[in-house]
Amino acid sequence: MTDTSDTRSAAEEAPAAPRSPLERVMRYLPLIAPVLLWAVPCWVLVHTGQHWPLPATLVATAVFVLGLIGMPLAMARGHGRRQQDRAAIVGDTLLGAIWVLFTWSVLFGVLLRAALTLADVGDGQGRARVVTWAVLGVTAVLLGWGYAEARRVPRVRRLDVELPRLGAGLDGTRVALITDTHYGPLDRARWSARVCETVNTLEADVVCHTGDIADGTAERRRAQAAPLGTVRATWGRVYVTGNHEYYSEAQGWVDLMGELGWEPLRNRHLLLERGGDTLVVAGVDDVTAEASGLAGHRAHLAGALDGADPDLPVLLLAHQPKFIDRAAAHGVDLQLSGHTHGGQIWPFHYLVGLDQPALAGLSRHGTRTLLYTSRGTGFWGPPFRVFAPSEITLLVLRSPQGPAPA
Repeated sequence: MTDTSDTRSAAEEAPAAPRSPLERVMRYLPLIAPVLLWAVPCWVLVHTGQHWPLPATLVATAVFVLGLIGMPLAMARGHGRRQQDRAAIVGDTLLGAIWVLFTWSVLFGVLLRAALTLADVGDGQGRARVVTWAVLGVTAVLLGWGYAEARRVPRVRRLDVELPRLGAGLDGTRVALITDTHYGPLDRARWSARVCETVNTLEADVVCHTGDIADGTAERRRAQAAPLGTVRATWGRVYVTGNHEYYSEAQGWVDLMGELGWEPLRNRHLLLERGGDTLVVAGVDDVTAEASGLAGHRAHLAGALDGADPDLPVLLLAHQPKFIDRAAAHGVDLQLSGHTHGGQIWPFHYLVGLDQPALAGLSRHGTRTLLYTSRGTGFWGPPFRVFAPSEITLLVLRSPQGPAPA
């Protein structure tokens, strides 16, 4: 590796970006979302003409009321100052479960009920009960499947990516990407080890982690992160911070990744040289870093590329896809990102789309710049993935000139 740049002074930071539509919505969402999430299914499943026996109606209503009260309390204890992992597991699981129940209560409460009415199936009570059992059945299946999807070792997604400026000597360079591992309240040390074993089978030249390693401090999640030290790469292992590091003492994670043998690319770059050709491998802190107040932490692409030959192709690590506007303006060839989880639990991807320019996969931005957005390797919060499978990614970089002559 050749280190060619250092982090810049805080005076060179770019001004903070204005709040996105999603950030404005999220400001008020915690106040109204729990009520909607629990009240809507309660109404659709219990109080819209089912005429359940009174004891059943009272018990079902009480369950929803307890959920409405208990979920925010558990999440506050789990993710607030106390950081109680058991409470976090309860709160996160309830959040995922009620999101799925809410989604299908709305869909079936409108669409299925309308279809049954148009088909003249049964009377009002019969149709209402069909909707209830259909919602509960679909929810149970999706939660069971979603839990298995979240806890399994991700499948490897392989794709070739042609970079017009990539020299023939670098044709076939193998870049493995993991991101959003989110080690957290559920102990996933064994899962972490199996993920790293899978990465090692890819025989990558470069292994990248684009942030959100964990929910919790490096000291607290060290055992789950430790297997990252076993990852092998021909050239090197590189890492950039995600927004969740800035909720949990980001510098501790930067230090731990260095201890585990990873190269934190904090607004700087390295040079990958092979076959007489060179690739700039750069990285920036997450876009939320500036607001963290940590000295020297910010997203500064100009600093990351300072000293690099502008004619060389650039591979950039940036946690959030929305950094792509700055990457394209600087002529970056390929940006690797995570953050979105592919929505994680359908149809949450519609909300993610308000904040990010890409949800998953390869996309083009501007005349030169490509963006690859991973759906993430782990999961955040609710231990479910519904219609948004996790992934370990292997990108094989291709030169338009083909491989160099042997």
